[in-house]
Amino acid sequence: MKKKILAGILSFSMMAALLAGCAAAPAASGTAQAPAEEAPAQEESAESSESTENTAEGADAAAASDAPAELIFTSVSVTGDSHTTAMDAFAQKVEELSGGSVTCKTYADGTLFSADAEFDALSSGQADLAYISFPTLATQSGLEWCSMVGSAYFWSSYDHMTQTLNGDIGKNDIFPKIEEAVNAVPLGAFYLGSRVVNTRNKEINSYADMNGLLLRMPNSETWLNLGEALGANPTPLAFSELYTALQTGAIDGQDNPLPTDVSAKFYEVAPYVAITNHVVDSIIPMINKDKWNSLTDAQKEAVRGAIEYAKQVNDEARIEEEEKDISILEENGCTITYPDIEDFKTNAQAYYNEHPEQTEQWDMDLYEKIQASAK
Repeated sequence: MKKKILAGILSFSMMAALLAGCAAAPAASGTAQAPAEEAPAQEESAESSESTENTAEGADAAAASDAPAELIFTSVSVTGDSHTTAMDAFAQKVEELSGGSVTCKTYADGTLFSADAEFDALSSGQADLAYISFPTLATQSGLEWCSMVGSAYFWSSYDHMTQTLNGDIGKNDIFPKIEEAVNAVPLGAFYLGSRVVNTRNKEINSYADMNGLLLRMPNSETWLNLGEALGANPTPLAFSELYTALQTGAIDGQDNPLPTDVSAKFYEVAPYVAITNHVVDSIIPMINKDKWNSLTDAQKEAVRGAIEYAKQVNDEARIEEEEKDISILEENGCTITYPDIEDFKTNAQAYYNEHPEQTEQWDMDLYEKIQASAK
């Protein structure tokens, strides 16, 4: 009976998921200007600018006289990536909106913490802010249900994802549960992109073509389960090792959103790109709870206003990037294929039906509520 119910629920066939990274010595970018090529994406519309200014007008006046607070924001996103640009945009905006009482140092390219170490650093207070994925949250006690957000075809579209996570369901049903379970506070959800598969020497034209493929996935159970649901042989590997592993043939392929594929130049060593869109991916900017509680109400308002601004910077740039990345890949000699998405959805659904141990900790009431919101 449970399988029948689950099959019915999974027939909605939606999308979700996340990021992986590397480690090295720290090198702060402070509140430096965003890279020039990303600057146009940071321009707000008149409406969004007015909204941000109105939201933070009181914070600017009140927070200016508050005790200074410095934030450390770490990310494994590469220089030039929209998430790195958004991180720097946040740093500039929070200082502005707080009247200078809140400043932020940013560390990109995994120079401060690797993806595997980021969450522990955030929880312990070694870092104040970080982008955290739902699959990472699913590794924490009490948050195992988050794995469903990283399952194949959980979200139907970008609008479904952002309106849910940044709307009432996110604010009332998702983020409070996360905050209760960990020492960090979710501040919203940024778009990461729709994940595709690219391979070294094999075109992917159907789900069957995924059989036996050594597909690199981030090292967590949720990600590895996703790789199996896609019909591949998932192989855990750090983001920092990915380019070399593709280059040497240690793995056959990888999955990431198109903007990540382009910015990290994975297409140079894996020129076959299959538009599977198996996860409409999101990332959550989170702040250490102790740091959050140390801020005044006015400073918190400035932080939230700056996060909203950074989300607009990121999402607008990300969507624009996706629209032009296909042309960039084709210009660089890549082969683009468009497998039957329904074929992938049907087989992914069958996989989850055959592995109830992977879905037994999902919050099915919340699952149904989220799927219904896509109608």
